[in-house]
Amino acid sequence: MLLLRSFLIVTLFLSAAATLAEPEYVGTDACIDCHQEEAEAWQGSHHDLAWTDPKADTVLGDFSGTTFTLNGITSRFTTEGETFVIESDGPDGAMTRYPVAGVIGVAPLQQYALETEEGRLQSFDVPWDTVQGEWFHMYPDQGLLAGDALHWTGPYKTWNARCAECHATDYQRNYDPETRSYTSTQAEIGVGCEACHGPGSAHIAWASDAPWQPAGLNDQGLSVDYAEGNGEGLIQQCASCHSRREPLLGGSPAPGTPFHDAYRLSNLRPGLYHPDGQILDEVYVYGSFLQSKMYAQGVTCKNCHDVHSADLKTEGNATCTQCHSEAGNGDFPTLKLAVYDDPSHHFHSQGSEAAECKSCHMIERVYMGIDGRHDHSFRVPRPDLTVSTGSPNACNDCHKDRSPQWADRQVKRWYPQSSHRGPHFAETFAAVARGSADMGADLRDLAVYEDLPAIVRATALEMLQGYATPRLADELAHLLRHDNPLIRANAAALQSSARPETAVRRLAPLLSDDMRAVRIATAREMLNLPSNLLPEGNRVAFGQAMQDYQTALQTKLDFPETHMQLGGIALVTRNFDGALAAFSEAALLDPQMVQAWTMVVRLNAALGKPDAAKASLSEALAANPGDQMLLLLRAQLP
Repeated sequence: MLLLRSFLIVTLFLSAAATLAEPEYVGTDACIDCHQEEAEAWQGSHHDLAWTDPKADTVLGDFSGTTFTLNGITSRFTTEGETFVIESDGPDGAMTRYPVAGVIGVAPLQQYALETEEGRLQSFDVPWDTVQGEWFHMYPDQGLLAGDALHWTGPYKTWNARCAECHATDYQRNYDPETRSYTSTQAEIGVGCEACHGPGSAHIAWASDAPWQPAGLNDQGLSVDYAEGNGEGLIQQCASCHSRREPLLGGSPAPGTPFHDAYRLSNLRPGLYHPDGQILDEVYVYGSFLQSKMYAQGVTCKNCHDVHSADLKTEGNATCTQCHSEAGNGDFPTLKLAVYDDPSHHFHSQGSEAAECKSCHMIERVYMGIDGRHDHSFRVPRPDLTVSTGSPNACNDCHKDRSPQWADRQVKRWYPQSSHRGPHFAETFAAVARGSADMGADLRDLAVYEDLPAIVRATALEMLQGYATPRLADELAHLLRHDNPLIRANAAALQSSARPETAVRRLAPLLSDDMRAVRIATAREMLNLPSNLLPEGNRVAFGQAMQDYQTALQTKLDFPETHMQLGGIALVTRNFDGALAAFSEAALLDPQMVQAWTMVVRLNAALGKPDAAKASLSEALAANPGDQMLLLLRAQLP
């Protein structure tokens, strides 16, 4: 298979530097004797049970010959001796028996991983509802049959690629693009001690007074220190899994690695978030929390959650009233001291579900069929924004029979002097999503407004790419030097509209940025600029940043979307054979990716291969019958 090994303008040759001995992973069992209290809290937690071997005491589903039928496919759940077996439609649609290879999670659902070929694990779409005690399909309305990329055997359900990193300790994907196979490894399945604290061999040596080499470790032999004052490090460690992001490495980064050095965070873009930043798709927690006033004031995950059990530290409203009360909390002196857990604040019957803080300030959305997740932006309900932008609100989540206008009037009656009304970034984001003309000035104002959360400003910068002008590039150039890597990374693309020599001069310092996400964003922009304009002193940094970019892409060659990026890069560098190979691989991995098929057909035609173009179009239509874009393309072919 032809891969795009030469898509970069430069190739970097670096000699390997001598390093101190790297610490090794020793397994959770090695930690328990000295850390019994923490181990007891962790055992049985969602982290502990994130991935387990299939055994009688870990499998909760009913494998006594039960069945589940959907779309004419009847899946059967049985046992053969001590082996749990699922019979269902395989990659070719044929009914196949698969031994359960892994158990995923514990509540409110338990999913099962099946090995469809050696080393390749797929997450089966029919899990066990541990609350109701029944099998169910997570996506019953999508009509997913074999051959669809979203079928349980497709690339988007490959456990090795999409899920395993956050369910294991020291996970490495190890995908071979030549054979399209995996030899994935992990120190242990499940999220063990070392998933958060780093490899423990040096720490054990320290504890036993044995000699050990620091190799960048702290004075206790660990790669990360969660001592007081490192709240941001704790948040970013949790965010490495509890976020919607694009990985830039081939597996679990070493604990303590800054988030933006290992991942590219998804902004508040349409389809993922509502215009006001509320959760829409399965975006997990980090992107929401970054929007919150709590994050801005230094609140961390462990203020509410026990970091070892992952449970809340207290029950019900007590989680919130540990700070939000007349007494307040000395750790957060700017808090307004007031009564909140009272009808005078929430205007609902005391002790009712409606009077729970989370009902109004942490809306819940259901993912994976039955798994309710709470929005962690901790926002004040804004029914007025529902009226103006279509974003949901907590009031109408419960009062579904009433209108947003009714909810808005009610809130105004309760809080006539509220400061939580007025202009909001949602109005601009909603207008952009609607395609309203020339929102560039409004987006620019959001991007430079220091009082907004960085993720909001980064989103505005991302949206501004459709409005980029030389003047806008000038006005926002100062954001390339911003303290927050999210803002720096998203500001880079706007320099594409500046004069080439100006863009190169402004972007060159970011090639040496501390954060990999920023370096890669910069390298991506530099591909579109004349390389001869780069000063001699920046060329090594350019090569290193391009290497970061290349590595980030090569570690995701099992993602169809990666090949779309590679195809685009190849087109920019006029590597048309490489572009054809990349788009062809994307279409092979995801037959429903019409954009990939379109490029394959057009490139074959442009390269003087009319028969190949027609053959590709026939394949595309067979996988996507009736698609209007492909039908139009067929009419355009000679």
